[in-house]
Amino acid sequence: MPKKTTYRSSGVDIDAGNRFIELIKPIARSTQPRSYSNNIGLFAGSFPLSIKGYKNPILLSSADGVGTKLKIAFMSKKLDTVGIDLVAMNVNDIVTSGAKPLFFLDYFSTSRLRPEEDINIVKGIAKGCREAGCILLGGETAEIPGFYKKDEFDLAGFAVGIVDKKDIIDGKSVRPGDVLIGIESNGLHSNGYSLARKVLLGKNRFKLADKPKPLGKTLGEELLKPTRIYVNSVLSLIKKYEIKSISHITGGGLLGNIPRVIPGSCSIQIDSSKIKLPPIMKLIMDSGNIEIREMYRTFNCGIGMVLVVPATVADKVIKFLVKYKNRSRIIGEIVKTGSDTERVEFI
Repeated sequence: MPKKTTYRSSGVDIDAGNRFIELIKPIARSTQPRSYSNNIGLFAGSFPLSIKGYKNPILLSSADGVGTKLKIAFMSKKLDTVGIDLVAMNVNDIVTSGAKPLFFLDYFSTSRLRPEEDINIVKGIAKGCREAGCILLGGETAEIPGFYKKDEFDLAGFAVGIVDKKDIIDGKSVRPGDVLIGIESNGLHSNGYSLARKVLLGKNRFKLADKPKPLGKTLGEELLKPTRIYVNSVLSLIKKYEIKSISHITGGGLLGNIPRVIPGSCSIQIDSSKIKLPPIMKLIMDSGNIEIREMYRTFNCGIGMVLVVPATVADKVIKFLVKYKNRSRIIGEIVKTGSDTERVEFI
């Protein structure tokens, strides 16, 4: 009798999927307050919207992925940090509007599910959610045999946040004379990895175990540093000081992200002496023979978030951020846009 064909023999293990869900449940619950009840495993997650302190609540959402940084995780077989990156890329976007992240959902897709190993990804997601003060509401796990290379996967997610309409930060009040405060990044975060891999692992043939100068750790450790989550510091900051605009410096770098929340009548002047490339970015630039402007448009260049504030409160904002272990400094100012003025000028 010929062997029967089953879903498992075609590459999809339903039992592994069910086991994975059971492993996820306590991790997801660890992000929820005791007063909250959500049954993980249903077809949809629920979130009560009766939230104290909001008179005219507006929901904001963001969707993002980790990108080719995942390639480093595959190579190193270290899966416990990319989940933090996933949460960070979404909640940092949401907080730029002054919104508090409420909940997060992930999409994890792989060629073959390995519950006992893949659970480390979810642990990272839960850690990121706890740091951002939001709930891991649920998500989707898909086993897609033949679609990815062996032991590879993709990771995406989205977050939803809330803010009172009157408190939305949209950059409309930005005026010439305001200053830019740059909050330091934790390295590459989750952007520019296609170029980083081409230069470091391709052109220079570095191994992840190498410790090239000027790094003080292995290349693998540096490249897998999780994206810094700025939610708590920013939410606390906007309660005390006037913050006119916030930019999360991701794909597009300093050149592409700051103008997104600046009025067309204004341009940005950045003091290039205040942009200090972290060692990993200096290594990429020097060993890859990359022009500085290309660095500015590809990487965060050591600045993970930019705030636009009135000049009168800049020093107070910088001092306040120290409480949250966020080093920051004035990196430029807002000027009036002229007929031939570039939106972002480095001086």
